[in-house]
Amino acid sequence: MEIQAAGGNPDEDAARLRELGYEPQLKRGLGVLGNITMGFATISPVVGLYAVALVGTTIAGPRWVWALPVCLVGQCLLLALYAELSSQFPISGGAYQWTRRLVGPSYAWFTGWISLCSSLLANTTIAYLAAPWAFTLVGLTPTPNQLVAAAAVFVVVCSLTNMLGVDVLRRALAMGVVAEAVASVLVGVALLLVFRTQPWSVLTEGFGTEGLFGGSGLAAFVAAVAVGGWAFIGFDACVSTAEETRNATRHVPRAIWIALLSVGLLVILNAFAVVLSHPDPASVVAGADADPVTTAVVASFGDWSAKPFVVVVLLAFLACGMAAQGSTARALYSVARDDVLPLSKFLRTVSQRSQAPVGGAVAVTAVACAGLLLALNSAAMGSLITFGTSAFYLTFLLVALAALAARLRGTWVPAGRVQLGRLGTALNFGAVLWLAFEFVNITWPRALLAPVGAPWYQVWAAPLGTALIVLIGLGYFAAAKPRDRVVLSSSFADRSAS
Repeated sequence: MEIQAAGGNPDEDAARLRELGYEPQLKRGLGVLGNITMGFATISPVVGLYAVALVGTTIAGPRWVWALPVCLVGQCLLLALYAELSSQFPISGGAYQWTRRLVGPSYAWFTGWISLCSSLLANTTIAYLAAPWAFTLVGLTPTPNQLVAAAAVFVVVCSLTNMLGVDVLRRALAMGVVAEAVASVLVGVALLLVFRTQPWSVLTEGFGTEGLFGGSGLAAFVAAVAVGGWAFIGFDACVSTAEETRNATRHVPRAIWIALLSVGLLVILNAFAVVLSHPDPASVVAGADADPVTTAVVASFGDWSAKPFVVVVLLAFLACGMAAQGSTARALYSVARDDVLPLSKFLRTVSQRSQAPVGGAVAVTAVACAGLLLALNSAAMGSLITFGTSAFYLTFLLVALAALAARLRGTWVPAGRVQLGRLGTALNFGAVLWLAFEFVNITWPRALLAPVGAPWYQVWAAPLGTALIVLIGLGYFAAAKPRDRVVLSSSFADRSAS
């Protein structure tokens, strides 16, 4: 069910987009719930928990869970800024479109380039991480080639769903999100209230993990904060569907907050629940249990719960994959409208029937499937995962820096529905500090965050990957001169300067 706020007017949405310099082409088929669903599915409490639970426990012990509230509070500083920006500029491709208006086309192009690279690689990793669950469901042990094939099928299914239009995407996501949300709440509450086996004091235990950091518990916790940051990305999918959301200036800022806070609280709930209900947390720290989440669930509910739990995880990954691919396709479409990407004419192609960005969807599919070839080498895939998260935080940092610089210069005064005044400037400054810290924290080469015996390039994957995409971007920027193709509408330029 979609909710339309009183006073919502499709003509007003279209007029605002024209003021920003673009003709409406995508179908406005989402209300506030549809936009929330997009963000919720992309962040995903189940996928997020699986991304951090094992690594967090092995480097900091059960007390790693306290890193999650720290990360959520830090990301809320960024959300305050995103709410201001999305209410004033309700447009897809936020990282590029916002910084273009806040700072200028050159800065915006590099921000958009890094954002697109991180999102494209994320689609590959989501598919790769989802594939083993399909084989678990049928009781098979896959070969590397079978994993790649299953992941490719996953990518294609998600892509076809996106090509059918936003209405089909909304319904598909709704089913997955409802199942995931209900299961997350019920499982988390049951584990805490009925199946808790560990004392509350275990939440302060490191189980000797500080020895991995020269005896420093603080260093172990800082590393856990780096891992915790992996669980709180994807909320910008709400921005990617801004041009398909009715009354976007009001609904998108709300959706960003609701999506991240709801998922964040569910991740925290279930992380605490898994630690407190796990039969032997020390075995996770020792490396004897590679799947503490499933162990806690099955040990608590019984063997019968294994298959239903796998089904929920698969649904979560499917919803996450569809939403993430849809978000990336829309970001490609948005940036390509300025003719600043290779194959821009194709990337901005919109289906006349479904009013969906089919060009971007095809490109996402092709890049994700090509990236899956790296899955034949697990070390290379691990490098992709590590770099992708780092690039997301670099994008966030670049957006926050652009907004802070524009505020301090007086060239941007928030003029949308969300205006935080001086508080907004303070929160913006806090967001820059948080994101700079977390980007360095995540990017810092730690052998402990790589698999045992991983090659050096996997340990250094984040800084090397970031340097590589920057160099490639510089090469294209120098050769194609994309900044020269960007023309801001005079009506907008006059307004933003006032």
